[in-house]
Order: sequence, then structure tokens, then C-alpha cells
Amino acid sequence: MTTSSSQTSGSETIQTLLSRHSVRRYKKGVRIQEDILREILEVAGRAPSAWNLQHWKFLVIQEQDVKEKLLPIAYNQPAIVDSSAVVVVLGDYQANKNAEAVFSQSIAAGVMLPAYAERSIVSINQAYEAAGAEFARQHAYLNAGLVSMQLMIAAKALGYDTVPMTGFNAQLLSEQFQIEPRYVPAMIVCIGVSDEPSHQSPRLPLEQVIYQNL
Repeated sequence: MTTSSSQTSGSETIQTLLSRHSVRRYKKGVRIQEDILREILEVAGRAPSAWNLQHWKFLVIQEQDVKEKLLPIAYNQPAIVDSSAVVVVLGDYQANKNAEAVFSQSIAAGVMLPAYAERSIVSINQAYEAAGAEFARQHAYLNAGLVSMQLMIAAKALGYDTVPMTGFNAQLLSEQFQIEPRYVPAMIVCIGVSDEPSHQSPRLPLEQVIYQNL
């Protein structure tokens, strides 16, 4: 790849990032093609995660009656029922159980030695056991945040708008949708086509967000 093409690609990526705004009003009745939705989720799943444990699951809701069921749980936010798809990002309290499956793929690909994988699995399990529930909770939420952001960027790159939601009753969501105790609803992301012009929310000047301990 030439320097010029690299710069062009970089500019397009930055433009995608800058053009992503939270959209709360969606065109009703728009359905995302299955292959596009799968691509969004697959790209999202390439997000980084601690130890590559991929601390997330996606509860994907497209049917209107199911969105109606979610609506009161999300405090009646219209985007829930008006958007094309709703993705509930679940954080994994027991992501350490993913280690063997993840590392076996790395071994098969020749990028990790079996002995290193074994030592890593032991270390990960020890960390989860020693640090306890708060450690597991923090990692579930932190890594769910990473995958949620990547999901929204992927959606924008493929022509769809999004809005992240943290305003919902997580306990009731888990009960109503029979979520295993291993997983916690960490974020809701609505995906669809904006029904009104989006705009950039104000941001603090860079000088106010760079922390310097002088």
C-alpha cells in the first residue's frame, strides 16, 4: 500500500469516527439485511479485550413484539421500538472460562505455544479467584464498553446510525429475557436509519481534557 492510499484510508476512518453521532429518532419499518447485521457484529467482535477473553455476548432483537417487551425496561425510550435492531451487550462475569477455547485457536494458528497457553490459563483463573466478584464485574463492564464502541463504529461505516443506552433496568431485563446469571446487561445499542439530521454534541476543548500533573 502506498503512502497516499494509506493516508486516504486513514482519512476515511477518521471521517467515519467524526460522523458517528448518537441518533434517537429512527425511520420506522427499516430492516437491516441479515448479512449486513452479521458483518456489524463480526467486526464488533474484533474489539480488544483483556487477555483476549472477549467478555461479551450479543442479545439481538429485531422483531417488533420483542422490542415492545423491552420498551418499558428501557424506560420507554422511543429508539427501542423505532430502530431497526436492538443489541443488548452482555458482559461476562466468568470470561475466564473462555480462555481454553480462545487459546486453543491461537495454538492451532501457530501464534501461541501450548506451554504458554497453559500458564496463561492458570494465571487468569487465579486472578479471577483471588480478586473476586468486583474484579469480574469491572472486567465485564469495561470490555463490554469496548465492544459496544466498535459495534457503533462498524454500523456507521456500513451506513447505519446508532445510540448507546445505559438507562435501563438491568435486573428486570435479565429476568424478562432469562439471561443466565453469568452475564450482565451492560449496554443497549440501537441501530437504524436516522429520521432527522444528526449533529455533533459539544465537546470540551482538548486543553480541558488533557490531564497534566504539574
